[in-house]
Amino acid sequence: MEKVKCMFVKSAHNLKCSLLLIITISFAMSCKQKVDKKASTDTIEKPNFIFILVDDLGKEWFPSYGATEIETPNIDALVNTSIKFNNVYSMPQCTPSRVALITGQYPYNNGWVNHYDVPRWGHGANFDADKNPSFAKALHQEGYKTCIAGKWQINDFRIEPNAMQKAGFDEFCMWTGYESGNKPSDKRYWNPYIFTKEGSKTYEGKFGPDVFSDFVIDFMNTNKNNPFCIYYPMVLTHSPFVHTPLEPEAKTKYEKHLAMVLYTDYIIGKILDNLETSGLADNTYLVLTTDNGTSPSIIGKRNGAYVRGGKAYLTENGINSPFIVKTPDNKHFETDVLVDFTDMLPTFLDLADAKKESDFKLDGHSFAKVLTEGSSKGERDYILSMGGLPGHINKEGWLVNAIQYRDRVLRDEKYKVYVDTLQQIGRLYDIESDPYETNNLIENADLRDVVSGFKTKIDALPKLDNNPKYTKTKGLPTDVKLEFLNKAVERLKHRENNMMGLATEEQFLKLSTKTD
Repeated sequence: MEKVKCMFVKSAHNLKCSLLLIITISFAMSCKQKVDKKASTDTIEKPNFIFILVDDLGKEWFPSYGATEIETPNIDALVNTSIKFNNVYSMPQCTPSRVALITGQYPYNNGWVNHYDVPRWGHGANFDADKNPSFAKALHQEGYKTCIAGKWQINDFRIEPNAMQKAGFDEFCMWTGYESGNKPSDKRYWNPYIFTKEGSKTYEGKFGPDVFSDFVIDFMNTNKNNPFCIYYPMVLTHSPFVHTPLEPEAKTKYEKHLAMVLYTDYIIGKILDNLETSGLADNTYLVLTTDNGTSPSIIGKRNGAYVRGGKAYLTENGINSPFIVKTPDNKHFETDVLVDFTDMLPTFLDLADAKKESDFKLDGHSFAKVLTEGSSKGERDYILSMGGLPGHINKEGWLVNAIQYRDRVLRDEKYKVYVDTLQQIGRLYDIESDPYETNNLIENADLRDVVSGFKTKIDALPKLDNNPKYTKTKGLPTDVKLEFLNKAVERLKHRENNMMGLATEEQFLKLSTKTD
């Protein structure tokens, strides 16, 4: 009997131990599942970003902004499920726009006030990612996979083959820009000259925009399980004007421009289709905008007005860019919130719940609440644009700005002022009622308080613009002759009017009906 009792006690003890072991294992597995689930959730909660920057295209070529001479069904469909911004400033030309976007800093801060085509002109100038902030670098540090495809032009890949990695990009497929002394490199469209991790080469028989867009789509599909950021600075629609695979018969400059805009729309459609079919749309922010206005040699029609391209000018047709944002939940509304290109870096970091780049002074303001909450209020009371046209190399061999305090414009939701190189306001326009800036109100006594308010903002800005900050790289024997840059600078200094006025119907018809 004692033996049976002993066996019973022992069995009960074993059962108790077994139950305790089972409970412990179950608890541990539950905790692991929660941890795994949390880790998985954390990864999923980080949104993806696709930022598409079209080259040289103003609102007069976007039907959603009133254009009437073109049809862009894919962009129109995007607008119908996105937020359409009306008051977004780029800078007036390529380099200052792109560096402001990358760094979150105005040209007077980051130093890239002037346009400077590094691989073409050289002299050791470069975008130094060690001395400047970069949205790609900041997101990469937060665990994002990063990609860039298209146009860069602020580093020479022959001298700096690791420039893209330094700027924060894991993968890249780049037109090199025209490299001095390397004739094949001037091709960005047909038979493009492209730089990847395998080096630079001509892609015979290929159309550059197809190579770049396919690279972007492959990156999206390869990185479905990681938060990613894609920066796609298109080569379209910058000159030279060319026929496209969809419009092989385009012959005149105007026909080729139309063909290139249509092909831009086609590529946007490809990316949007892949975004949906890949299942990535519900966790991705997609931004579509342009770096500055259209080439002044092209005339479009918008809301009944004949608009000459405003590239390199501070009028609205040069800097007020189309700006469309598709959110993961497809918010759809139109907004007059003030935004400019310096705002992208802080907005990306806010949406990614990432650390700010504390080592650098950012000028931008996040507009994340507009995207996440549908807020009708932004954090800005003005936006600013400035820069463009070539810089020059000083006697010590450094790239410096042509003018120490560059003329610029500031605007709020209603008024816009032009500030000259002496930091004085010379022109005032009511942009709400006069969007093409035909009536200068600077002498209107009733608007003195408006001018005074802008002058207070101007006086708070630095009195001198910074020059680019970089460690000089080696020059090449084929670097541009300094006389070329010096002549360009002299032309800039004598430029009296930084405005591009409207075109006439006669000028438009002459361009659009011209035959070769």
